[in-house]
Amino acid sequence: MSFRLRPNVLRMRPYVPGRPIDEVKRELGLADVVKLASNENPLGPSPLAQQAVADAARNMHLYPDASAHELRHGLARHLGVEPNMLAFGNGSDELIHLLGLVFLGQPQDNVVVGDPSFVRYDAAAQLSDVRLTKVAVDEHWRLNLDAMAEACDAHTRLVFVANPNNPTGTLVDHATVTRLLDRMPPGAALVLDEAYREYAADVPGYPDGLSLIAEGRPVVVMRTFSKAYGLAGLRLGYLVAAPELIDALERAREPFNVNSLAQVAALAALQDHDHLQRSKDVNKEGLARISAAAAGLGLEVLPSYANFACVKVGDAKAVYEALLRQGVIVRPGTGVGMPEFIRVSIGTPAEVSRFLEALPIALGSVTSSS
Repeated sequence: MSFRLRPNVLRMRPYVPGRPIDEVKRELGLADVVKLASNENPLGPSPLAQQAVADAARNMHLYPDASAHELRHGLARHLGVEPNMLAFGNGSDELIHLLGLVFLGQPQDNVVVGDPSFVRYDAAAQLSDVRLTKVAVDEHWRLNLDAMAEACDAHTRLVFVANPNNPTGTLVDHATVTRLLDRMPPGAALVLDEAYREYAADVPGYPDGLSLIAEGRPVVVMRTFSKAYGLAGLRLGYLVAAPELIDALERAREPFNVNSLAQVAALAALQDHDHLQRSKDVNKEGLARISAAAAGLGLEVLPSYANFACVKVGDAKAVYEALLRQGVIVRPGTGVGMPEFIRVSIGTPAEVSRFLEALPIALGSVTSSS
């Protein structure tokens, strides 16, 4: 049987997630495996979120609140915005997809992204079969917003800026963001993807996306409960923007796109300030340990403001495989144009120790076999 499928879809590369622990155990016959590949919270979800999910589980036979009323109003109070400035998605991935649906439609439309950056931005352009302009990072692996401004033209509709950037962990400051905004064409939106904001918000000069929206700037702020809040398995992202854009997104989204358990878990997680602070503290300590140990091995580590470290190891694919054989899952940078780097999520202190013990062994095995 032969189907007439869209060529632009067939040209897309499927997303490759971090490998699951059970899969690696089965494949390599290992009993003990740690996953430091997907930037998850090593402390897990807040106990308050866990209890909220347990309490709500008895109602799983009912459809969720399609408007996410309680979460919408609770999050609006938390952020200091109006409820009609919020949209929710099945993770930030769905929100990126929805932005493509409401902004893109003409072949000449242009989407500007950094390179490397989060690969799902590319998919929004590719699914809509519009132009995708990729702009290389600067010599310090930071998104080059001045060059991204140069890449904008009259047909630019979306500019994606992950801040901190994934996979590099680097940051751009408020002044650089406003300079980009000043040069963007009318009708285009700057999407500030703040998935890792909780780890970077205290850094001097970190852009205040919500204040830019309040000023009437064409800014969309995108955040998630998957990282610092530890709810990756429930899939919940949110977006803050002007009400007219939220209205368009609400028209385009699927009904019941955020499940009941995700809604109650997120609302509870917002209340657990102690768990969030512990998560940030564990991350800060682990990042410092990895940076110091890598430096001791003579390895470069990119300055990171997220919950992962990019370590320059030479042959990233070979080092990744050598770590995998020891039961440590990381991400090689080969698929994102960083063939000399591995990206290591910050785990618990014990998981970080496991990585630091495995790394010199992996480096040695790669050197001896080359």
